[in-house]
Amino acid sequence: MSSIASPTTEPGAVSRDASGVGSTPMQRVMSIDALRGMDMFFIVGMEEVFEALSRMFPMSPSLNDRLQHAPWAGFHFYDLIFPLFAFIIGTSLVFSLSKAVATEGGKNATTRKILKRSLILFILGVLYYEGIGGGIQHVRLLGVLQRLALCYCGAGLAFVWLSPRKLVALTISLLAGYWALLVFVPVPGFGAGDFAEGHNLTNWLDKMFLPLRKWDGDHDPEGLLSTLPAIASSLWGVLAGLLLKNPSVEPARKVRLLVACGCAGVVAGLLWHLQFPIIKKIWTSSFVLFTAGVSSLLLALFYYVIDLKNHRGWCRPFVWIGMNSITIYLIARVAKLEDIANFFVGGEIHSGLENLHRGLGDLVTALLALSFSFLICRFLYQRKIFLRV
Repeated sequence: MSSIASPTTEPGAVSRDASGVGSTPMQRVMSIDALRGMDMFFIVGMEEVFEALSRMFPMSPSLNDRLQHAPWAGFHFYDLIFPLFAFIIGTSLVFSLSKAVATEGGKNATTRKILKRSLILFILGVLYYEGIGGGIQHVRLLGVLQRLALCYCGAGLAFVWLSPRKLVALTISLLAGYWALLVFVPVPGFGAGDFAEGHNLTNWLDKMFLPLRKWDGDHDPEGLLSTLPAIASSLWGVLAGLLLKNPSVEPARKVRLLVACGCAGVVAGLLWHLQFPIIKKIWTSSFVLFTAGVSSLLLALFYYVIDLKNHRGWCRPFVWIGMNSITIYLIARVAKLEDIANFFVGGEIHSGLENLHRGLGDLVTALLALSFSFLICRFLYQRKIFLRV
């Protein structure tokens, strides 16, 4: 649905001069598409699969909680899904925007393209949350797709107009600046440096200045101020993309550097967590470092296995999803694939499966709905249909 999910090209085949113009065609980097697809795989159906499995095989409360989002401070499995996608946006735009700068009129034209795509994706995000169907007061101005649009816009403009050193400086400035705001700016009634829900500057600004519907009552996990460190997540992805695209770095060394940066991010995030807790709902700087570190490690693994060792057969279903990730995200919302699955395995079939084993009916329904996502994406992929904003 967007260039965020457009085909990614192989690093090293195009060099970009000071004007950003490339000279030779680029090959595909399947690992980026596969990693994006794996991430979307967990978004469009795996949560329901996990819920069904937990009914079939009851887990300890602590283990079950670990498979959900953390209620506030701390890190659980599903807390990685969103920042990983923001990271991949940054990685992939290095390739798509390099091509745009080289072939579509230079930096000014590419800037207009970024702004246009971001605006359309932002509008799609508003529509995703039912638009104005529930009345103007129920419109959610900031949500998941809106945040992705802002991350793409911020990281894309930075990539087009800033040098790699300035990109690093901007990333550090966003994380350090966000930390300073939350630590030193007092919140009425609570003072400064209080990171509890509803007590921090991020939530307070949403309460005071974010109009219309907010996801968590008077504040939103995709709110105003926390958009800044979210853009830093995409900027970390941009830096990873620049590394992969750099023709002067040997592929095996790229893997080592990604692993080193990933480990550094994880360690730095955990250490910063001691003073500035890892909190997804306000996208703390420690959360950015930790999740960007894990994302770098996953990218290193996928790049090594898929692009260096050429083990590609296993990841093709993920590539199908990764090539049309925003599209299937919207389709899963509009078409309600789980309701469609109920046409085939609902009613007496579902009841019979539940009688065989508690949770089996839910599991079969969730797996069938998930298979529809793969089939739709496979259909689009085989016909080379990659929908873009």
